[in-house]
Amino acid sequence: MINELYLKILNFFLALVDHKNKTKIIKYFKKNTSGNLTLIDVGAHKGETIKYFIKFLNIENIYAFEPNKNIYDKLLNNINKLDKDINCFNVALGDKDEIKPLNILNESSSSTINNLNKSSKYYKKKNKIINLFSNRQEIIQKNVEIKTLSSFMNNFILKNQVILKIDTEGYEYKILKGLSKKNLEKINFIYIEHHYDQMIIKDYNFSDINSFLKQNNFYLRFKIRMNFRKTFEYIYEKKQYL
Repeated sequence: MINELYLKILNFFLALVDHKNKTKIIKYFKKNTSGNLTLIDVGAHKGETIKYFIKFLNIENIYAFEPNKNIYDKLLNNINKLDKDINCFNVALGDKDEIKPLNILNESSSSTINNLNKSSKYYKKKNKIINLFSNRQEIIQKNVEIKTLSSFMNNFILKNQVILKIDTEGYEYKILKGLSKKNLEKINFIYIEHHYDQMIIKDYNFSDINSFLKQNNFYLRFKIRMNFRKTFEYIYEKKQYL
């Protein structure tokens, strides 16, 4: 109970220190978008990005993906209070259809399909901070269904400029690889997070993401480091909008 309260306080503190970064991200989208927007939120968590974007941008409709069932239920509860067209899916996204275990951490926003390097300095440091009032980091594994984003986008009605946001703790590249050329062409902006710490075991580097997006006509237009983390946020924009 004490650790749960501590985590809420810790997350509130991180939200405060991230506010300046979020303001810069919103400023970028305000400057470079026009009219109503569609948001595809992959790794929606409890709807933090959804609420923030709705507050400052002209978001007309939203498609949100969250594989953790407990967090998905909280997402539904949060978005029910919003007067927007929001479609939610309790599924993970990747490069192919399969079933894989989701590693669910005490600090739910760090949950990942990737394996964790528990011997890394970053993991040990983060574990110590997050579990200050708990004996250890509890990791629960639950199998989740993984689909490709294209299998959903084929049924989406996308009439506005589209922002694809991906925050999936090391699974971003596989999600991008699960997009067909046809569906990539429907997207105008890709807002993506990438971890440089050694905690998450990945089979790709950021250069792979960058090369893939360049090959598909997206160019890096914005980047910013997240406070207290070895993580950057990037915004790629389709060439025709430059």
